[in-house]
Amino acid sequence: MRPGELREVADVLVVDDERVVCASCARILGDEGHRVTTTQDPHEGLRLAAANKPDVAIVDLKMPGMDGIQFLRRIKEISPSTEVMIITGFAEIQTAVQAMKLGAFDYVPKPFSPDQLLIAVAKMQQRLRLESENARLRGELQQRYRFDNLVGRSPRMQAVYALLERVAPTDSTVLIRGASGTGKELVARAIHFNSARRAARFLPVDCGALSESVMESEMFGHARGAFTGAVSARRGFFEVADGGTLFLDEIGNIPLAVQSRLLRVLQEREFKPVGATETVKTDIRLIAATNRDLEGMVGRGEFREDLYYRIHIVPVQLPALRERKEDIPELAMHFLAKHREATGCRATTISAEAMDLLLKHQWPGNVRELENTIQRAMVLCTGEVITPEQLPVEVRHVAPAAIGPVAQTWEELKAIKHRLQEELVMEAERRFVIAALERSGGNATHAAEAVGMLRPNFQALMKRHGVRREEV
Repeated sequence: MRPGELREVADVLVVDDERVVCASCARILGDEGHRVTTTQDPHEGLRLAAANKPDVAIVDLKMPGMDGIQFLRRIKEISPSTEVMIITGFAEIQTAVQAMKLGAFDYVPKPFSPDQLLIAVAKMQQRLRLESENARLRGELQQRYRFDNLVGRSPRMQAVYALLERVAPTDSTVLIRGASGTGKELVARAIHFNSARRAARFLPVDCGALSESVMESEMFGHARGAFTGAVSARRGFFEVADGGTLFLDEIGNIPLAVQSRLLRVLQEREFKPVGATETVKTDIRLIAATNRDLEGMVGRGEFREDLYYRIHIVPVQLPALRERKEDIPELAMHFLAKHREATGCRATTISAEAMDLLLKHQWPGNVRELENTIQRAMVLCTGEVITPEQLPVEVRHVAPAAIGPVAQTWEELKAIKHRLQEELVMEAERRFVIAALERSGGNATHAAEAVGMLRPNFQALMKRHGVRREEV
């Protein structure tokens, strides 16, 4: 970073008992456009800090009446957001290091050049901007995931919101259940950002995307040399999420061997990384989600009964979109507004005919399918209204818009019939693939076996219809 590159104005307070140092700082920083206030009296400096809350305070370490360490402690009480830089002589470097341990951002040794001073102030400005940006982003996240921002006014969803408002302030484990695409992760984030852990990390983990061979290491971390390739120690999810919320999506995909370790860490709040001898403490809130029949899995011995009861403390059932169709208009308009900027679409509304088709569709992919449908329609739309022509064939296949103009000859009618048959077969295949993957928790091998297909043929169908495991 070169001096003069950061031209943003900072409010700077300079406190030094030497008049020449105050004057030099005022000249150097003033020439860069910063607003500078100087004083040779540390008590006056504290009064100025209390009144003006400066961005940066540059303070001499050795001053009569109050040294820099005392000044640092006092100004952090008066104006905690003010960054403090210590001016120190060579013999006082150790004391300057102590000041940094007490909260000073940096120190500059005497005598200092204009470049040294400008670079130090620029670094402090950068830190202030990052802290301000982080605070803004945290505020936006909290605003975004407020319960009253969740879309849906149907009685089913209002009951869900009422339950979430009661459980969010607690540390209770939550199990979110619902079909794929119903918004389980969105609900988990809402719980986190409405809890006392909102300032800490929310860590989502897709258990269906982790192979059994690496899951234990990913969950609990490993020590250096724990296995071939473990060239360094690595923290697992339970350590990374310490103090925050760990969201285990598709928890039914966790193998039995790892389930026993998961149960222990939930009970004892400690664990051993793979290959380690020392235990690690963790303080996390667990939110789990699944679209699988855990009760059936317990009966078949595929899921531990004691773990099931451990995570089933507060169950939240999300209804499928077809069970709350009265929410479709509000959701559709929400997605229209959400994707307007990204798609560059001018549409501000949805025609009555298009909305009627949206209401009649069964939405096997739930809210995610509706969002994708609206986003696709916006890409195709060139006007200000979404019409049936921009909706996919599976939504409009029974509407006249899907059939097209009335055939005028036998050959035209045969062509229309062939096209419609092909489109409906394609849609039937797509739904077949998605349903099989949903039943198998996203595992293509298990899905192929369950429907009686060879895995390569099943994967070819997935590729043909653009179905990805992570979207199921």
